[in-house]
Amino acid sequence: MIRAIFLGTAEIACPIVRTLQDMPNVSLLGVISQPDRPQGRKMKLTPTPIKSLALELGLEVKQPERLRKDPECLDWIQSLNLDVAVVMAYGQILPVSVLNMPKFGCLNIHTSLLPKYRGAAPIQWAIWNGDEVTGVTLMQMDKGMDTGPIVATSKVPVTPQTTAPILHDQLAEAGADLIKRSLQGYCEGQLPVIPQPDEGASHARKIEKQDGAIDWSHSAVELDRQVRALSPWPGCFTDLRLSNGGTERLKIKSVKPIDSELINIEPGAVIQADKGGLVVKTGHGALRLLELQRQGGKVMDAKAFLLGMPLAVGDCFVNS
Repeated sequence: MIRAIFLGTAEIACPIVRTLQDMPNVSLLGVISQPDRPQGRKMKLTPTPIKSLALELGLEVKQPERLRKDPECLDWIQSLNLDVAVVMAYGQILPVSVLNMPKFGCLNIHTSLLPKYRGAAPIQWAIWNGDEVTGVTLMQMDKGMDTGPIVATSKVPVTPQTTAPILHDQLAEAGADLIKRSLQGYCEGQLPVIPQPDEGASHARKIEKQDGAIDWSHSAVELDRQVRALSPWPGCFTDLRLSNGGTERLKIKSVKPIDSELINIEPGAVIQADKGGLVVKTGHGALRLLELQRQGGKVMDAKAFLLGMPLAVGDCFVNS
């Protein structure tokens, strides 16, 4: 029987906890998650998704503010005589002392095919960069940032319809399947542990709110990837130039790239705004805007949007 704990916080890790709890060869002894945080407009103290699931499953939960500075939690981990700790989306860097506590170390489930996209936002960057394949990596953790040896990987396709929420769920399930298939073999020494190569390594930096700003000089294909990658947060936005010289900020919720042979029109210019839809010129090709949202308003399809804000050919969206 494999004695294990799980460290995680975000919703993406919930399928891993369920899988570990259901595995007949694993004794899941508890969960470590981030502390509850205020959320929503009323700033109500809210448990993390992992804590909520752990309580539902009857698991012991620890929530240190800083694991490395919490002697009680560190002593608890040490007392469990662990074979392995499984980690996904925890949100804190584990000290070397914790990495060395379990007999077989700590395993991290990372949502990219390492060494590509080490860091905070591999899901978004895989879509934004136009990758056709991404996946999950089961990695033996070391003191570096996603630099440890690779135990196993599983590939997931990225299609022209893939959004960040879709890929999030696909990678969560792929991670759960990977741990189910690999954990026992790893603990029994049957799986080769392969050092990560330096070649192909890249860093997936954290997404910032301003990353959602649309630059109409980019191609329609690039902008489509940006919208899909940054859904639902931070979302993409642009400014509409008004007749009085001012601008109004709009959120662009979903789009479709299309071919356009129009050349002598500035990027951002409206080239169709009627019952057939709303189409905007880009640096290469054109973008059909499918869903938009005015500030303080609800998400609308292009037809409903144009009823409330009629546009004409030649009107222009400008970079924010």
